[in-house]
Amino acid sequence: MKKQEILFAEAETRMCSRGVKPTAVRLLVFSALQMAARPVSVADLETCLQTVDKSTIFRTLTLFLEHHLIHGIEDGSGSVKYELCHGEWDCSVRDMHLHFFCEHCHRTFCFKDMPIPEVDLPEGFAMRGVNFVIKGLCPDCADK
Repeated sequence: MKKQEILFAEAETRMCSRGVKPTAVRLLVFSALQMAARPVSVADLETCLQTVDKSTIFRTLTLFLEHHLIHGIEDGSGSVKYELCHGEWDCSVRDMHLHFFCEHCHRTFCFKDMPIPEVDLPEGFAMRGVNFVIKGLCPDCADK
């Protein structure tokens, strides 16, 4: 089986498990997220998927967010970055991890081995998500 076929098969399984119909465009967007080395923006996906328009990409990402297939990272760059959930194919607070935003090259990096610290909220508050971003210079930009 070719790599693309394997990615599509996994994407289809994950989408079906979350109640999302795996259309051709959704499989393309999901596969692009699978192949991405780091969280990507709508503009990044639009560049990668030249045959899919921006509004279709955005609607697809919104659907994936609603069904907890992906999560969004607000890194302060002005555009949300997206990445696949890596837990039990479901985004939960336990699945969240630290992200690093390079202030020079504007790339966002995942630190998947660094979970977000547990926070004890006051009684009555229920955490549904968390965003933990460290800002600075990535190794490539720090060396310049």
